[in-house]
Amino acid sequence: MFNLLRQLAAIGIISMGMLLVILTGGIDLSVGAFAALGCVISAVLLADYSFPVAVILTILTGLALGCLSGYLVAKRNIAPFISTLAMMTIANGLAFIISKGSPIMVNNRAMELFDRGYFLGIPLHVCVMFIVFLITVFVLRSTVFGRMIKAIGSNESAVTLSGVKTDFYKMAVYCIAGGLSVIGGIIITSRTGVGSPLIGSGLELDAIAAVVIGGASLNGGRGTALNTLLGVFILGLIGNIMNLMNVPAYPQQVIKGLIIIAAVMFQVVNKKRA
Repeated sequence: MFNLLRQLAAIGIISMGMLLVILTGGIDLSVGAFAALGCVISAVLLADYSFPVAVILTILTGLALGCLSGYLVAKRNIAPFISTLAMMTIANGLAFIISKGSPIMVNNRAMELFDRGYFLGIPLHVCVMFIVFLITVFVLRSTVFGRMIKAIGSNESAVTLSGVKTDFYKMAVYCIAGGLSVIGGIIITSRTGVGSPLIGSGLELDAIAAVVIGGASLNGGRGTALNTLLGVFILGLIGNIMNLMNVPAYPQQVIKGLIIIAAVMFQVVNKKRA
């Protein structure tokens, strides 16, 4: 179980950021590319800087790129699909430029300790995931910020007419998603010992799938952190079962796609009944 949780830690963290974006009625296709960029940048920085400095600089890079995505969506009124698609391409290009198209081996004692370390018998990766989860729960349930992003997703026009500056909240969720994505990338680097520009491929689809399976509406305004975490676990368990049954990788992608369709159709049926 701990091994499965370690495998799901990165996608669990990334999915929390995706949830915040989807609650506003947006979508972020760049989280996988940001995670790959986080892998590469952290691997490069660890060669010259201490572990805390490398982690902080990597997270700041993710926050900056996320803010740029949010700026394009909130201030320039570019559709989230287009703006994050562009940022995904840019992040992928930067990851290949920085790594020169080759995996970067990581040889850092602190990173190894982070990968193998435990706190109260729980792997550190899992601890980080649960900390992010608990913060997300608190933000969505007990803060004005959480209520506002849900309100924006439900009816942005009404929120705007009430005098709330929605641009700030929309920029903030993309910024947070960018930061959480590179944290996921750092965790992947610590687990694999390699900073690769290819390592985040498809993570954005897994994050969207986890949020949808958790019952969040792609139209915004509805979704919880707990259900999203359950969606991550369900997706991880299904993938683990298919691996144990020796199901090849490509059919697994087909099955994941069918699961997403089934989850969305289930939401539509429930909405019609309501």
